[in-house]
Amino acid sequence: MHELGLLTSVVAAVEKAAAQADSQVTRVEKVALDVGTMSEAIPEALYGSWPIARQDSICAQAELEVTMIPASVYCPRCARDVPIDEFFALTCPECGMPTGNLTHGREFKIAWVQWDTASEDPSSAAES
Repeated sequence: MHELGLLTSVVAAVEKAAAQADSQVTRVEKVALDVGTMSEAIPEALYGSWPIARQDSICAQAELEVTMIPASVYCPRCARDVPIDEFFALTCPECGMPTGNLTHGREFKIAWVQWDTASEDPSSAAES
């Protein structure tokens, strides 16, 4: 199951971004991923691996949201992206022209992260 390895990398990337944030990040609430249908990542396996990948990290209580991105190819004959259902059938479903131009469906990326930051204590704010 390579999903655990993928999610371990996601957690590391979120931790790095949190460490570089302008405000002190106290916890991550949600991590949203865009995952292509041809990426070989299985949504159920991602959700199942998430509790293991996030433990002992800033993401320990974070929710995971996965948005599946449908696969599409660019068809030069139709001059547009067209959706496909099968990876091995890289042909335009509209005109039948073979194409190897997969334009969407291989994605695996962090779409966004929601986190809490430490709020400044009003009693410690400088007075003007």
